[in-house]
Amino acid sequence: MVLLTLGAVQNMAISSGGEYVTVRSAVVLACGLALLSRGRLWWWLAPGLTTVAAGVWGWPVLPLFVIALFDLADRRRVRVAVVCSAVALAGNAVLSPAASLWIPQRYGAMLFLLLAVIGGLWRGNRRRLVQALNAEVEHLRTERELREQAARMAERSAIAAEMHDVLAHRLSLIALHTGVLATRKDTLPDPVVERLSLLRTASTEALTDLRDVLGALRTTETLSAATPPAPVLRDVEEMIGQARSAGQTISVTVEGSPAQAPASHRLAVYRLVQEALTNSRKHAPDAPVDVRITYAPPATLVEVTNPPGTGPTGLPPVPSGFGLIGLRERVEALGGHLHAGPGGAGAWRLAARIPHPVTEQNGPDS
Repeated sequence: MVLLTLGAVQNMAISSGGEYVTVRSAVVLACGLALLSRGRLWWWLAPGLTTVAAGVWGWPVLPLFVIALFDLADRRRVRVAVVCSAVALAGNAVLSPAASLWIPQRYGAMLFLLLAVIGGLWRGNRRRLVQALNAEVEHLRTERELREQAARMAERSAIAAEMHDVLAHRLSLIALHTGVLATRKDTLPDPVVERLSLLRTASTEALTDLRDVLGALRTTETLSAATPPAPVLRDVEEMIGQARSAGQTISVTVEGSPAQAPASHRLAVYRLVQEALTNSRKHAPDAPVDVRITYAPPATLVEVTNPPGTGPTGLPPVPSGFGLIGLRERVEALGGHLHAGPGGAGAWRLAARIPHPVTEQNGPDS
């Protein structure tokens, strides 16, 4: 564009007796700048200037005029390109400049104008075709990932079924035999009765944990080799301690014993508190956080609240991620529900309730 603009200025100077500082040169420079800017709001500026210049002075401005027509056709403004061509040719026919677009042959520059429009149409269609092909490739890639995910889920379900058939049967036998022996505790020493009770409790809890692990195998969450193992319950207090050492003010209230909640509930509690503290650090880093956890039946409860931050304003907002979406799926998979949103007076509240499964020791009336 720079070379074509300088060439047009040179041609204008030659046609005006060797003078560079003229109105013609200024108009040509304006045409070149307008073509370089390619403004979206004033898209008509470059075609308008080049059309007027080509209509008044003819051939010296033809390269810039051809580029303007090419750009119009590329943007699907073919009618505007045809109108500009007609106006420029009509202006040359009326004004008859020394370097008219109608010379040196009868049809003059019409062939160049036609080629510019056709070339612009071809380029625009090719660009749109490439965009459509890229969108289709992206769609196919997403479809392939979904198929791979479905295959992984099917394999996990098969593994879960096999583990259940092998391990659950043996654990059930252990619980059954220990229960039978416990019915004869009158004829057994007290230490043996105590060990039998402990063995029965351990086998029952092992069955519950096995069901939790098999449920994790059936989830849609993809675990990579680099993913760390799921945290145990004691890490909740450790995580809160780390957050306090980082400067957060956190008050914790715990009701019940963690052993009263299933393993899946304990993992959900860790994730819920972790996500709530992370969001508080991002959106209200100077606000105190209140954490309440209840493990006792009939449900595991988690509530994390924090008031609005009082830090400096005018900072760019922190983008939100997808942590709450994954947490909601996890809680709903356990039969519970999750609420995350404003808690009044500008505060933020995250609350989850996960009901305990009904067992022999934790019946519907407990």
